[in-house]
Amino acid sequence: MIFTSYEFIFFLVIVFALYYMAPKKFQWVLLLVASYTFYAYAGVKFLVYILVTTVSTYIFSSRIGKIHEEQDMYLKQNKGELSRQERKEYKEVMKSKRFRLLVICLFINFGILGVIKYTNFVIANVNSLFANLGFTRGLTFVNFAVPLGISFYTFQTMGYVIDIYRGKYKYEKNLFKLALFTSFFPQLIQGPISRFDDLKETMFSEHSFDSSNISFGVHRIIWGYFKKLVIADRLLSGVTTIVGDPATYQGVYVLLGMFFYAIQLYADFTGGIDITIGIGQIFGIRLKENFIRPFFSKSVTEYWRRWHISLGSWFRDYMFYPISVSGPMLKLSKSSRRLLGDGIGKRLPVYISSIIVWFTTGIWHGAAWNFIVWGLLNCLVILVSQELEPLYVRFHNRFDVRANFTFRLFQVVRTFWIMSFIRILDCYRDVGTTFRMYGTIFTKFNFMELFRGGLLEVGLSISDYIVLIPSVLLMLVVSLIGRRTSLRELLAERSQAVRYAAFAAIIFGIIIFGAYGIGYDSSKFIYSQF
Repeated sequence: MIFTSYEFIFFLVIVFALYYMAPKKFQWVLLLVASYTFYAYAGVKFLVYILVTTVSTYIFSSRIGKIHEEQDMYLKQNKGELSRQERKEYKEVMKSKRFRLLVICLFINFGILGVIKYTNFVIANVNSLFANLGFTRGLTFVNFAVPLGISFYTFQTMGYVIDIYRGKYKYEKNLFKLALFTSFFPQLIQGPISRFDDLKETMFSEHSFDSSNISFGVHRIIWGYFKKLVIADRLLSGVTTIVGDPATYQGVYVLLGMFFYAIQLYADFTGGIDITIGIGQIFGIRLKENFIRPFFSKSVTEYWRRWHISLGSWFRDYMFYPISVSGPMLKLSKSSRRLLGDGIGKRLPVYISSIIVWFTTGIWHGAAWNFIVWGLLNCLVILVSQELEPLYVRFHNRFDVRANFTFRLFQVVRTFWIMSFIRILDCYRDVGTTFRMYGTIFTKFNFMELFRGGLLEVGLSISDYIVLIPSVLLMLVVSLIGRRTSLRELLAERSQAVRYAAFAAIIFGIIIFGAYGIGYDSSKFIYSQF
């Protein structure tokens, strides 16, 4: 049941009506039932996976939380009787107990994720190794169907368990409330990956019918549908035509494919997140923003602070920082400082942690080498940029151009194309093919072909361009407005007639220009595959 299906719209309308008809204290229960119904629609057999994650998370987080409470009570009761050393030793013992439980919980849930998503990837690479060594027989592939949203809900719940381990907040005592946090249906498709302390206040509280809030949520949903159906799904044809025939579409067509895919992915992913956040808003639930105008970024580092924010912050808080300050890393830093100097000693833990995180980020997106190379290329660009920082500082001290519009525009365009070159690995899905296509940009740069009919030979017609160009410009204008205020807030200050006219135009745009209808196979959201 994808967001763009009639079944989902019907499902959402029914849930919305029941939500505000139900007694307020049971609203979250209704959302739980709706979420499991939504999940069962993808396959009843998949319910076992999300149930295992939910129950194991509940059991281990409860036990870890109770150890925290036991520790606090013991230290309070024996405050004047324990020496400083005794208190320290007691805390270490209790921390060790919590850590063992945490490791078991992480092993179970990341183990499920790893087996389901990566078993065949491992088998394929082992078989390739065997073939190179001369073996004629290899391992047999397994037929695992990947459950809906497993990467998203696994990361979300494991973040919750880690937070309980760290004592960030109290554990949730109600299993069914934790089940809703794990399975809230708008988030299952493509996130955002939420934190429990961000959601619990609005997810489990009672909500009255608020026409203003609901109106804002509906506007956000409509805008998401516009980006998905009018822009992303219309551009899909152009992208698949170019990357589907690398022998024909080379040189400037590769750049065109990069450009198309950048816009398609942005419209697809942010469109889905708009729908998710809008659905949350009509139920009175606040979900955090997952994008903040990433294509206005002036560096790759800034880009990743603005793109898929919830995933980036998850890797930062739960992987990068713990790895970089872990015991082995501190020992490595100390020894490398002694042997190689302070400069390398300071950098080495950061570099190793970054490589591990970006390798994991890549393979999280997909069990294939193109995603791993994608992650490591991002890492390389960021680390090289960090090393060149002193050079940048000297340049800016000598030439004060940071406030210059032309220079800032250059930085934005540069970042856009760097990310586009890396991102095209998503499309060709083969590392060798991707790099060969890079080469054709310089060896077969047939730029004028685009203006000799080439733009009409990539799966898009004149009518497609007539729809796409103003639609993309509208998306750009909305992003520019968003630097100061949201379009919804801006329209809220206008007359009712203006508001209705604006959103009626968007709705009619979706109905008339949306890529759907007879003979059209509505595409899934790109990030739903991850």
